[in-house]
Amino acid sequence: MNVLAEWTALVCKELGLDPETVDRDAVLDLTRDVAHGVARPAAPLTAYLLGLAQGSGTAPPDALPRLTLLARNWGEATAETLGDR
Repeated sequence: MNVLAEWTALVCKELGLDPETVDRDAVLDLTRDVAHGVARPAAPLTAYLLGLAQGSGTAPPDALPRLTLLARNWGEATAETLGDR
């Protein structure tokens, strides 16, 4: 077992989560896209906000891919938003 798998298992145990229900690779892909496309500090913040939304039941079923798409299109979105001023 590698360190990341061990850490995931340990954190899931501490939080009362089934590690089989955690799509670790998808979360890591999301945080990578946010870190590279938006800003590095936005990556853990995004993961935390996604977790809060999922935990409270307010996240749509496709929240993770939607956030990934937002991060990938961040440059275009901000250019469009800034152009609207």
